[in-house]
Amino acid sequence: MPQADCTVRGIFDSHCHYDDAAFDSDRDSLLDHLFSGDSSVEYLMHACTDLDSAEFGLHMAERFERYYTSVGIHPETLDKEYGKYADGLPAGYIERLRELALHPKVKAIGEIGLDHHYEGYDSEAQRELFEAQLVLAKQLDLPVIMHCRDATEDFLRLMEKHRPRGVVHCFSGSAETAEQLLKLGLYIGFTGALTFKNAKKAKRAFGVVPTDRLLFETDCPYMAPPPFRGKRCYSEMIAYVAAEGERLSGIPAQQLTDITNMNAKKLFGI
Repeated sequence: MPQADCTVRGIFDSHCHYDDAAFDSDRDSLLDHLFSGDSSVEYLMHACTDLDSAEFGLHMAERFERYYTSVGIHPETLDKEYGKYADGLPAGYIERLRELALHPKVKAIGEIGLDHHYEGYDSEAQRELFEAQLVLAKQLDLPVIMHCRDATEDFLRLMEKHRPRGVVHCFSGSAETAEQLLKLGLYIGFTGALTFKNAKKAKRAFGVVPTDRLLFETDCPYMAPPPFRGKRCYSEMIAYVAAEGERLSGIPAQQLTDITNMNAKKLFGI
């Protein structure tokens, strides 16, 4: 496991996927480490992608005191070629999500949203799934963890319609889009992608996000920052996101880590 710079403390990774197959070989030992006194991590939020992922999140949340979870269905599960629910969503999926969300360690509905990146996506099916879960979140008074890729116009239209509270994760859009989301009261989450040299849009967007609307995340095992590009990401690597935040804003990395920890706890009611 590559060693991340652990000079910051109190990391709240607001979006992680430790159910991913990339962690199959050492998941238990890695999570034991992250919640040990030797780790810079304080809290984890599991970003659920489907019903099995929700069960995983609940299991880990029961095992670790500072591990929390969302429940929800990702738009890519509907992909006609490789999506888990390519043949149709499970019967009664909304009621199942509603049941799962009653667990006290469930703090959000997500990861939900729109993804028009790959050919063959069904925009109408994605919209219907997204809206059904936005309605559920409103009924349960839970925030939402949202995904938007190559679907900004449709996404903003639904934000105006439903006015959810929550976070747009792994933000890589324009500063102008970030400002529109901020006006709707949403949080913006930044990953290791903020550290990439070609992430000019994300860096400009970071500059318009006030500190009280900022979250840090890994989206692990994806988006590992340099010097770990191409390797598996994990939560301690948020130290590099904080360091880039310091370079862009002048606010010390530890202060940004503390702020994003506080913001995540506020958003998720922890």
